Amino acid sequence: MLSLNKEEKVMKAKLCRILNKIGALKFGTFKLTSGRTSPYYIDLRIVPSIPDAFKRICDIYVNIVKTNLGAENFDRIAGIPTAGIPFASLIAYHLNKPFLYIRQRTRLHGRERRIEGLLMPGDRVLLIDDLITTGGSLRKAAEAIRAEGGIVTDAVVLLDREEGGKKNLAKDNVTLHYLLRVSEVAEKLYEMDAIKEDQYKLILKQVKK
Repeated sequence: MLSLNKEEKVMKAKLCRILNKIGALKFGTFKLTSGRTSPYYIDLRIVPSIPDAFKRICDIYVNIVKTNLGAENFDRIAGIPTAGIPFASLIAYHLNKPFLYIRQRTRLHGRERRIEGLLMPGDRVLLIDDLITTGGSLRKAAEAIRAEGGIVTDAVVLLDREEGGKKNLAKDNVTLHYLLRVSEVAEKLYEMDAIKEDQYKLILKQVKK
């Protein structure tokens, strides 16, 4: 049986190989959800369109949740729009937990709700997203759930872009759990000869901003 440390290293290497295989890392000029401009972009929105990669990545998510949190320590799983929703739905299925998702804005028709799904006051809700930059989307989701009586203490993402998100979430009393920092992704891809030295340095420069 692998130790937790060894198992985590295996998962990290596996995720980097998947990201490389599906071409998730792009270089150019990109405007992020946070409003910031970045010289690189990690597109995890394409993952659900690639069944094998989707299954493998969701297995990694489930492993993170079980190892870092324990499935017994929360009642429901909430997906962050829009990239986090497909991952969260499959994770909820595998963990046999009720699934919710948060709308980017309140509906102006029907029940006029920001949160879709069943949420009761006192429910402990785990937030799921693909990655984190500044944490804005996760903070808004936590605020929406708390406004309806839910309890939010933790969020899980695959990747931390290392641009202040973890610290910002902590201000709202939400602990961030992630598998990889983007600097680790860059280092592993560089070691695999999947990216060039100048691209590796470009990512590290963005992290240090």
